[in-house]
Amino acid sequence: MALATKTPKRNSSEDPEEFRATLGEHLDELRSRIIRIVMFLVGATVVAWFVAIPVYDFINKVVSKSIPKWLTYQEVFHSFTGPFMLQLRMSVALAIAASLPFALYQLWMFVRPGLKKSERRPIRILFPVSFLLFALGGFLGWMMVSPTVGWFCSFFRDFKGSALMQEQGTMVFLIIKLLMAFGVGFQLPIVTFLLTKTGIVPAESLMKSWKHSTAAIFILAMILTPSGDPLTMIAMAVPVTVLFFGSILAVKITDKDKGRLSVDHPLNNLD
Repeated sequence: MALATKTPKRNSSEDPEEFRATLGEHLDELRSRIIRIVMFLVGATVVAWFVAIPVYDFINKVVSKSIPKWLTYQEVFHSFTGPFMLQLRMSVALAIAASLPFALYQLWMFVRPGLKKSERRPIRILFPVSFLLFALGGFLGWMMVSPTVGWFCSFFRDFKGSALMQEQGTMVFLIIKLLMAFGVGFQLPIVTFLLTKTGIVPAESLMKSWKHSTAAIFILAMILTPSGDPLTMIAMAVPVTVLFFGSILAVKITDKDKGRLSVDHPLNNLD
């Protein structure tokens, strides 16, 4: 009797050529990983429901301190369903933030078997760098909360006797969008590094057209910043521009080192 052979797991091979999954197997695995992400998101939303109000109060307190004392400020609900919907929105927002690392991990586990060992190493490095840049961008965005709110409130001086009354959650979600915008904007160097490293966009072309690249970054910052004020746009665009050209320089340095190593290799000096 012939022994039944066990089908190897898709993630068990170090060489993607040793085991190629069929299209159906790819779709099944993709579906299972999407289901895991959705289940994690639902569970995170349930947990976030119990911490949504403390987080909201903390952010709202910071925003309130940024509003000048001379300006009358009050937040109101416009419907009796407002408190429930606000807590639900905060829960979902916190759950999405908590689920992002898990979603990226599931994406990595799906893509990983199709990559060779030499191709996995740089991506392993880029993942923590990406999280670090996202956190750095979010921190910078948090530092811009007070100047941004103060800058907008300064225009109330031109309208004597006016007061600021907003729907509950308006200021808090504006701040959340601001933090997300800075975090996403700081991912541009990662995207640039991948595009130039893979040769899709030559590094020399980006360096030669540095004026156009810089203008494009400032336009992108203007689009991403939810407040739309020039102060926040400049605060995002300047460090992103520095990181953008830094990533191009890193590609050129690593490529130069790789070329030097290939020239100095002992097998190239046999003649």
